[in-house]
Amino acid sequence: QLQFVESGGGSVQPGGSLTLSCAASGFTLDRYIVGWFRQAPGKGREVVSCISSSSASYFADSAKGRFTISRDNAMNTVFLQMNSLKPEDTGVYSCAIDPYGSSCYLGAVDGMDYWGKGTLVIVSS
Repeated sequence: QLQFVESGGGSVQPGGSLTLSCAASGFTLDRYIVGWFRQAPGKGREVVSCISSSSASYFADSAKGRFTISRDNAMNTVFLQMNSLKPEDTGVYSCAIDPYGSSCYLGAVDGMDYWGKGTLVIVSS
């Protein structure tokens, strides 16, 4: 079965840090662009960050300077290191692949595939 499993979410205070993991099973990630998306309460999914097969990265303006994305192809896993967290970072974080390389950088949710169920991040004092 082809799927992603996200982990690492939790509840933190503003200014705190979390590292999210996105582990793939049933297929290998190494050739794909992988994206992290966030769905805040009552809102649609929005792109947070993307990483290419060569580890080139893209960040939404809201994440620049605070988040880092990386991949470990041996572990078939992509990571999102989130620092200086803000209440507006709250949401369900999910990962997916960009099968044709044309969606993640545009934040085109419909073009992404193999969505995981997500992991919840709550930033609150």
